[in-house]
Amino acid sequence: MTTIYHDNDADLTPLAGAAVAVVGYGNQGRSWALNLRDSGMEVSVCVRADSSREQAVTDGFTPTDLSSANDADVVCVLVPDDVIPGLGLRRRPDALTVVASGYTLAFDRFEPDGDVGMVAPRMLGPEVRRCYEEGIGFITAVGVHHDATGRARERVLAVAKAIGGLRQGAIELSPTQEAILDLAVEQALSPALGLVNNAFVRVMTEHGIPLEAVITELVLSGEFERTMRLVREGGYAAQFGFHSPTSQYGQLTRRDAYADLDVMSTMRRLVDDISSGRFADEWDAERDAGYPNLQELRERHAGATVQEFEEALRRELGEGAIGR
Repeated sequence: MTTIYHDNDADLTPLAGAAVAVVGYGNQGRSWALNLRDSGMEVSVCVRADSSREQAVTDGFTPTDLSSANDADVVCVLVPDDVIPGLGLRRRPDALTVVASGYTLAFDRFEPDGDVGMVAPRMLGPEVRRCYEEGIGFITAVGVHHDATGRARERVLAVAKAIGGLRQGAIELSPTQEAILDLAVEQALSPALGLVNNAFVRVMTEHGIPLEAVITELVLSGEFERTMRLVREGGYAAQFGFHSPTSQYGQLTRRDAYADLDVMSTMRRLVDDISSGRFADEWDAERDAGYPNLQELRERHAGATVQEFEEALRRELGEGAIGR
């Protein structure tokens, strides 16, 4: 049975009087630092001298260098996974280190001394703050990687509670489980969805449907986004009743139309690459080479040409067209 924690399963007492350091002040770091402070924690921000340090000052923190994190009782490491191994953090045997992603722990890229845990919000960084301020919180994955003191779980849950991560429930996962799930969505599911979307666009344009109309149907109208919100809020069966009988019949009678496609084999191969550590090795090599492939792929699929087309379309259709 999967363990799910809620707000009443934890309290902030295990962190009473603890010096808490947040390493990094980007999307997750800023939200965590503000939420922890608003929950009564004594928070310091450890960040390099760049615009993120300036933002921390604006938010009322007195930023310090990374080395000061070594003295903190609790350190929340909130920088990209590929950066963490090079930080050189040194932790005391009685201290707690928390990461927001299981990646570095799952693939042995980060093994600090003391208690080590994971608090992984299922939410984009800025929304971690907004959901806290709104009082609704967010779903989180939590797990203990190493319990050196016998208090790791209660301290990890206290951190999760302090940032708002137990209000909607937290699923207990090991860092390995969280990393495989997270990477599989990105590497096994996302490419499949992208392929389906691209095929749909081609077939529609072959039938004379304007590209703008297809993109509107898939994205700009917000219909799909709001439909998925209904699924999230009420479930699949509940939202199904909002579709017309024509839509219901078409969806249900054609749901097995692609059953003969061998998607599983490709998906298993991609996930095997993740679980075996082959992807982690590949990503290390990409980082060490200066990210040449990432930069080329970014430019090809999400560069200036794509951005210009999208911006022009949004000026004509969607919320960007309001008032024209």
